[in-house]
Amino acid sequence: MTFKNKVVCEGINKARQYAACELAVVVQTWLVLPNNFGGKTYNRLFSPVQTFWLFLSQVLDERGSCRETLHKYLAWLALQTGRSASSSTAAYCKARRRLKLEDLQGVHTLLVTNTQRHVTIRNLWCGRHVKVVDGSSVSMPDTEANQECYPQPSGQKPGCGFPVMRIVAVFSLATGVLLDVAKAALSVHERTLFHRLWDGFSAGDVLLADKGLSSYADYYLLAQRGVDTVMPHHQSRKRGVKRLRTLGKNDALVQWDKTAVRPRWISPDQWMAIPQTLTLRQVTVEVDTPGFRSRTIRIVTTLLDPKIVTKKALADLYRRRWSVELYLRHIKTTMGFDVLTCKTPEMIHRELQMAILAYNLIRAIMLQATLTYAVANDRLSFKGTLVTIRQWTPRLAIAIHFDHTSQNPIERFVAYIASDLIPLRPDRVEPRARKRRPKNYGLLTAPRTQFIETPHRNKHTKAKS
Repeated sequence: MTFKNKVVCEGINKARQYAACELAVVVQTWLVLPNNFGGKTYNRLFSPVQTFWLFLSQVLDERGSCRETLHKYLAWLALQTGRSASSSTAAYCKARRRLKLEDLQGVHTLLVTNTQRHVTIRNLWCGRHVKVVDGSSVSMPDTEANQECYPQPSGQKPGCGFPVMRIVAVFSLATGVLLDVAKAALSVHERTLFHRLWDGFSAGDVLLADKGLSSYADYYLLAQRGVDTVMPHHQSRKRGVKRLRTLGKNDALVQWDKTAVRPRWISPDQWMAIPQTLTLRQVTVEVDTPGFRSRTIRIVTTLLDPKIVTKKALADLYRRRWSVELYLRHIKTTMGFDVLTCKTPEMIHRELQMAILAYNLIRAIMLQATLTYAVANDRLSFKGTLVTIRQWTPRLAIAIHFDHTSQNPIERFVAYIASDLIPLRPDRVEPRARKRRPKNYGLLTAPRTQFIETPHRNKHTKAKS
């Protein structure tokens, strides 16, 4: 055997050891599982560590199914050990159920801590960490267990709807990383979920949110934690606002009066402890961009000093609030998690947590590209990064072990991500509308076992009871 062939064979043998955990090789800069992950292990075909990486690769795949992921593992098992196993997905599905949700959340915390540690001063806004909050919802299969935990919307008929989970997420504006999420049934208000996330805010942070979270008590209680807030003025507060001092054109200090009605989410003792008046800053911004609807936005904030934070800085920051809509769209649409696939709430929670881990890993690799090649984070394509990870990961696992060229394969991988830039298209109009019409199928107006389908779908009529 020649030296060249010997090197290639040694490289292939080494690559086989990592093929089942190819993601572990690619993302080892950002994510290394703790030694005690999964607790006490047994001599199983699917160990907790192996199951974790297979599950993560499954949620990163475009149409990842349990069957497809299993066969990926069976191929590695046959090539590496010569062993064979059943092609039934039962063992893999049971292994996923054995993963503890708290262990997955612990890995999420490690990843978030690692990424936030690499944020530089140029990524911050006025030297401050900005955390942007927004709510959304995800659907899931119509099973009895899912319906019990996350009932379908009340306006839908029984048997005709799907369970829906409401979520409220906190993102880092500097990196796009999802820091924390709260979830509950659709009947739970977004504000209630938002309050569950307060412990994740640190003194010095700036909260950026929409007007749905703007209230007297929220401004005061967050300020007591050292957290400044930037939110638009809620339309329901029409009285109890008095101008105190003008700071500039369309920029003033205002006084809010405490309302007589106590919010239901706060206790009487807490409400009594809140002062009767609150001094805030109100900035009025005129939006008159061609192609956009002209309107006036009043931004209310606890950042009172115009010398430290100018009116323009506040207006630019509020404009960036739209970023959170894009973050949620990347998770739900680009990655395909608007509809989860598991049949029980316990597995739904694991699937959602793994989706968040996959999203944050993509953001971490994008951050690596911005730090290495000095490109703006918001210029990188999330979709392009996801596609690059999908196509490069299997090949990187092999190249890392027998590529003896001078350039590191990971460096080439990151370089391609850094070169995939989004064109600068400021003020681009992108209406939420579809050009391609859907198929003209009728709507399901009764459970499938009772529904009567008419022969001509273009003349679909409601079935008679």
